[in-house]
Amino acid sequence: MATREFADKGFSGARIDAIAESTRTSKRMIYYHFDSKEGLYLAVLEDAYKRIRHIESGLDLDGVEPLEALKRLVAFTFDYHVAHPDFVRLVMNENIHNGAFLAKSESIQQVNRSAIDSLGRLYRRGCKAGVFRTGLDAVDLHMSISALCFFTVANRHTFSLGFQRDLSSSKALAARRRSIVDMVVRHMAKAPH
Repeated sequence: MATREFADKGFSGARIDAIAESTRTSKRMIYYHFDSKEGLYLAVLEDAYKRIRHIESGLDLDGVEPLEALKRLVAFTFDYHVAHPDFVRLVMNENIHNGAFLAKSESIQQVNRSAIDSLGRLYRRGCKAGVFRTGLDAVDLHMSISALCFFTVANRHTFSLGFQRDLSSSKALAARRRSIVDMVVRHMAKAPH
């Protein structure tokens, strides 16, 4: 419930009273365990990042050929963002604060490093196998994959209204998922000679 409160209202708007009531505990217990509102918010952020990275680590990207592993990673990222809009909103809120709380967390930085390490291994394997073009950067690739998937959730409502199209329908989401996987594969693929 703390995740939902912070995702919906941001750090400033979230109320410990509401979190205590929704979790059937007391403010005193929340402060006992987390010291402060900031401590609880940081714990929520850390948990959100740990969850996505934990599931991501189980994708077995090292165990399949590079092109299939890339498709699996991009599809997972899309599916996760769509299924977890609270994660997207938490990240949006953290960006409003210029990453101030994220900067205080060593654990988020460590778990995010695992995503870059995994993508870097995948990319190097693909280059060695001759299926990916050289000269790309793992952080940039991760940012591009995340941006495409993140935008689908973060801007769903404004795009749906602005373009009079239901972008949250299963048909629209499936088409967008295929498009994003295809864009990333085409960007990374080595051009045929």
